[in-house]
Amino acid sequence: MNTPVNDKAEKPLSPTTFKSSDLPPQVTDLPPHVLIAGAGLGGLFLGILHEKAGIPYDIYERTPEIKPLGAVICLSPNILPAFEQLGLYEELMSFSKPALRSTFFTGDLKVIANMETLTTDTVGYDRILFARPELYDMLFRKIPSNKIHMSKKVLSFQQNHEGVMLRFSDNTTVHGDILVGADGAHSAVRQHLYKTLDKQGLLPKADTKSMNKGYISLVGTTDALDPVKYPGVARKDSESFYIIGDKKTPYSWVTFAVPGNRICWNVVVQVGILDIADEQFKSSDWIPQQNQKLLDSIRHFKTPYGDLGVLFDATPIDKVSKVYFEDMLFETWNHGRTVLIGDAAHKLLPSSGAGAVNALQDAVLLANHIYDIKPTSFENIKTALGEYKEERFEAVKDQYPQSYIAAKIMFGHTFSERVLRQIVFNWMPKSLQKKQMNKDSAYRPQANFLPQAPKRGTVDVIPQNPSKRIQKEKREEEAKKRAVFATVPVPSASVSNAVAL
Repeated sequence: MNTPVNDKAEKPLSPTTFKSSDLPPQVTDLPPHVLIAGAGLGGLFLGILHEKAGIPYDIYERTPEIKPLGAVICLSPNILPAFEQLGLYEELMSFSKPALRSTFFTGDLKVIANMETLTTDTVGYDRILFARPELYDMLFRKIPSNKIHMSKKVLSFQQNHEGVMLRFSDNTTVHGDILVGADGAHSAVRQHLYKTLDKQGLLPKADTKSMNKGYISLVGTTDALDPVKYPGVARKDSESFYIIGDKKTPYSWVTFAVPGNRICWNVVVQVGILDIADEQFKSSDWIPQQNQKLLDSIRHFKTPYGDLGVLFDATPIDKVSKVYFEDMLFETWNHGRTVLIGDAAHKLLPSSGAGAVNALQDAVLLANHIYDIKPTSFENIKTALGEYKEERFEAVKDQYPQSYIAAKIMFGHTFSERVLRQIVFNWMPKSLQKKQMNKDSAYRPQANFLPQAPKRGTVDVIPQNPSKRIQKEKREEEAKKRAVFATVPVPSASVSNAVAL
């Protein structure tokens, strides 16, 4: 159902434009045409998976050009097998560094704790760190240019038993079989879907609440630094430093060494501790000049590389971004032909690197369920999207409190959060921490329509759900073979004896 964009439309189309006569038959053996709203990491990864599965799709991005945050991303063994399946693992590793250890400091650089990750012998893969733009650029290049459409801001959509029509702010429309909202924490697809469901009395009360805003952050990545002056940037593994301010400073600042002799830095302020900090971050405009004022006020903070100002000065101001750390686990992920993935469905705090990993995992499992749709019908689409949500929701729900606690440990400044940090760093047995890390690394969804990545490490991995479509096709093929065999005539006894003579 690959209807081209209606570039000649001059005014918004009314609901009467969406007629059954404009659409193909209700049931078809062709795979569903998927409309993906949002060209973030999850949307691009879903597009790549659809390329491998032979599922038609188009990606629509609201901005004319995406400029990814200059922040660091951490990918774990929970998603790396999927990259290996897609033939992207080696390229991913070319701009990554293994994250083997992290050091936590006080504001005056006294060591609080040293934390180590599990070895590759155990989990099979290193956790890896890199600057976000590198991953985005790699995924973007894998999407054929004719399948990604920029400057397409979602205005609304309509869906019925025959299809979905997506309307953009430039008065153009497209038709498809499935709409995927991969357009971030403030998803236009989710907002329109929830507004419609709320009017119908179908939206849970929990989904009417606003997202929590507990932290605000400035992020950036330096240009290449002199490895003679900063020898840590030349290490094969990434130096990861977490500095936590004292009671009078509700700030935490983090640095990560990434390939190219660069450092990704992140300054986080906890909302609600000091009025001055709250006003400074909340009232400032989201423009480079205002970001510069914020940087100037905290450039004296210490790091193992010198004052933060040294890193600020090595970072182009137009590549510094200010972001809210928001969190929300929505209950409604799908309705009819529409489904949500990534931050549009669940906004996790980025403290444990769970945000990007979960968006990519969403894409993998959603692709699995869309692949299983055959024939393409409204009922089969609803079933597939519902099963995707059912399979993913509990896994995300389990990670939600973990990301929340991790944020308290890394960025929290209340009395209870400082006590929690002491307990985790000083009193929790290392064996218990390793047991939890082993448990966390066992969930590794892969595309079930592709050959599985080889088993790595000694950790028992949660078994992959097989493709229902492939299983069905195998049963049908076996039934055909049995039917053919049953039609082959069996020689009579006389014929057999004659042959024997």
